[in-house]
Amino acid sequence: MSRFHALKVTEIRRETPESISIRFAVPEALKADFAFQPGQYLTVRTMIDGEEIRRSYSICSGLDEGALRVGIKRVAGGAFSTYANENLKPGDVLEVMPPEGRFTPKLDRKGLHALGIAAGSGITPILSIAKTLLARDDAARFTLVYGNQTTHSVMFAEEIEDLKNRYLGRFTVVHILSREAQDVPVLAGRITAERLRDLANGILDVKTVDEAFLCGPEGMVAEAKSALTAMGVPADHIRTELFTASAPRKHFKPLTPAEAGAVLAEVNVTLDGKGHRFEMLASDENIIEAAARHGIDLPYSCKGGMCCTCRCKVTAGAVEMAVNYSLEPWETEAGFVLSCQSTPKTAEVTLDFDEM
Repeated sequence: MSRFHALKVTEIRRETPESISIRFAVPEALKADFAFQPGQYLTVRTMIDGEEIRRSYSICSGLDEGALRVGIKRVAGGAFSTYANENLKPGDVLEVMPPEGRFTPKLDRKGLHALGIAAGSGITPILSIAKTLLARDDAARFTLVYGNQTTHSVMFAEEIEDLKNRYLGRFTVVHILSREAQDVPVLAGRITAERLRDLANGILDVKTVDEAFLCGPEGMVAEAKSALTAMGVPADHIRTELFTASAPRKHFKPLTPAEAGAVLAEVNVTLDGKGHRFEMLASDENIIEAAARHGIDLPYSCKGGMCCTCRCKVTAGAVEMAVNYSLEPWETEAGFVLSCQSTPKTAEVTLDFDEM
């Protein structure tokens, strides 16, 4: 199981007024641990005002750049994103987990035409994918549809322009702006299914797309996937990653003190080859929270069902997930769950965090 390592921040770039990218120095002894695939993310941890904060941020560097960089866009009310944009500086040290994530391309396939559809900071993993595919295969093509509010909010604008100039004829970018006038009407607004259909009637050649990568808010990703499948792109050729989810969290009825202290289940956990056992109370929102109350540090990051850091396998008993935005159907069928979204359905459950 991946654990945290202390990494020094060596560079901070201001990408937009509301976003930065940060570069980490990886010691030689950790090079193998931090080898990544384009499209993966890092989980970072630090203390802010006495509270432990964990967040997942996608890697924006290509495989051949010799760097480990992530992009961070300020989120309203976001503890870590605000801290990073306002206070983080070169020389600071953050605790970082090795790369994780399955939002990755097939690097062994040649002549791939990949399509990236991103909104806002959703560009971060897609930029890593585009840079890697284009650098490693002279026959690869990449089309990027990128939605933002204005030209000033376009993250990695210089790098995207550099890709366009470096890979003439192989890299195409279509900017969609929702709060800035455009000469071409189809380029003004948000990325919607209708807008993608309009683009497909002109500058977007959907019929030749071999693999598509969609990243951003849940609504945009859902609309884009629906539009692409309707236009003939096989569903299993479309990869998705959510940066924000719109589904409401499960609400629990208020509990009396007696109800809150009632034991809901006995939970057995295997982590890093070691066994742990603890009680989950009715007041615990999920298994991660129950474990933390007992001083057991289970892996997690987003707490929203989107990143898979808390993935584990149910080997005995049963649990219920509130939401699931990241597990594949085969994983749920095999018994894998997201522990940050799980509550027991039986009086005893056994979870294995070491099972792959």
